[in-house]
Amino acid sequence: MRNPQGNREKCYTCFRPKSSCMCQYIHAIDTSIEFIILMHPKEHQKIKNTTGYLTHLSLKNSTLIKGVDFSQDTRVNSLIESKNCYLLYPDDNALDVASIDKNSEKIDVIFILDSTWILSKKMLKLSHNLASLKRISFNTTKTSGYKIKEQPASYCLSTIESTCELLKALHVKGVEEVELDSFLEPFEKMVEYQVNCLEECNPRY
Repeated sequence: MRNPQGNREKCYTCFRPKSSCMCQYIHAIDTSIEFIILMHPKEHQKIKNTTGYLTHLSLKNSTLIKGVDFSQDTRVNSLIESKNCYLLYPDDNALDVASIDKNSEKIDVIFILDSTWILSKKMLKLSHNLASLKRISFNTTKTSGYKIKEQPASYCLSTIESTCELLKALHVKGVEEVELDSFLEPFEKMVEYQVNCLEECNPRY
């Protein structure tokens, strides 16, 4: 359905067109760790395919903030100054979740960059407060199920897939007690919807 201006009506929860709203598939979970999703404005612009909003809606204890340079962001700086924060980012010196000792390693907040790899590097270059954070990462053999979007490398995952893998690893270490069986359902339904649309437009897809 289109409004009088000719634009498709939007769901203002998942921010997708109402015709492809994914809210019914979202099963929000509660976590002890607070997640801060930092969305690059370009991800917000391509809302039909981004998984940043789906990730935020799937985590009760999360906040989504849009921007590029977070150096002066009061919310971000307040967390960094008052809590033990990590940035989810692959790095040779990053804390591997598999090596966590939950009795000695306290994780209050994890920041997640919702952008392409190139834009993530730009965000870190500009955001000195984020660049100085301790980093956390995980190992996985999973490949992305993002059939409608080509990833830059086989190990690259979407925001919601990366978050799911992180939570799985944290669950194994006893840091988070979470049920993740339905966590990726909105993502999987979104991909299924987009694939069906492409097949209808081009049967050879």
